[in-house]
Amino acid sequence: QVQLVESGGGLVQAGTSLTLSCAASGHEFNRYTLGWFRQAPGKEREFVAAITWSDSSTDYVDSVKGRFTISRDNAKSTLYLRMNNLKPEDTATYYCVARYAIYTSIRAGDYGYWGQGTQVTVSS
Repeated sequence: QVQLVESGGGLVQAGTSLTLSCAASGHEFNRYTLGWFRQAPGKEREFVAAITWSDSSTDYVDSVKGRFTISRDNAKSTLYLRMNNLKPEDTATYYCVARYAIYTSIRAGDYGYWGQGTQVTVSS
């Protein structure tokens, strides 16, 4: 099992940057595919990005491609999401997720481990 704790959220202005971190604890962190989901008020939970453990292949939702970068540091058991050029529509609670699998997935149900979430608010 793995436990996930997000940090780094906050209130920022549009056009600025923010980096989210997710500290993981538990067994075999480097064997988990990791990702980020987000949920805005009144909207469904949305896949944002994911990264495999095997070759660090990445996957992004189209709306964040070119602006967000997901990365992981297995030595520190930490996942990151660097968010550049933030937009008001990026406002949401961001969740760190993990699955004991080789490949990424865009489906929330495929991730068995979730953090408690961190709020990101982007003002215009």
